[in-house]
Amino acid sequence: MDTKTIIDNLNKDLADELAAAIQYTVYAAKVTGPYRPQLVDFFLAEVPDEQGHAQFLANKIVALGGEPTTKPSAVKAAHTNREMLEAVMEAESRAVEGYTKRAEQADEFGDIGLKVQLEDMVRDETGHREETARMLRDWTL
Repeated sequence: MDTKTIIDNLNKDLADELAAAIQYTVYAAKVTGPYRPQLVDFFLAEVPDEQGHAQFLANKIVALGGEPTTKPSAVKAAHTNREMLEAVMEAESRAVEGYTKRAEQADEFGDIGLKVQLEDMVRDETGHREETARMLRDWTL
């Protein structure tokens, strides 16, 4: 594992985190119906976590000698509350998978601090995914 590969992979993760902040912000604006207040709160509460992850990744990319991306990944279009929650579930699942792989790469690269931080991010994203799964479990609307 070389520095360029780590930087490229972290930039992909950064693009995904930027997209997650956008996704949660836009979805909070779009929710409707009787659970709107709760869903707005849920979506907006996730934005600071995603921004924190993005800031860490940008700082690490710079520390490694790279240039952080400013282009987010695409945000999946969703029109109903359920579609929004399902899109969030997909994004969080991808994040867990990506950060798990990235932690292994950081270990191979020899950056234990990065590995530990990425494992913490796996924990965060797993919590987001589990909370979303619980909301979807008995969703009837």
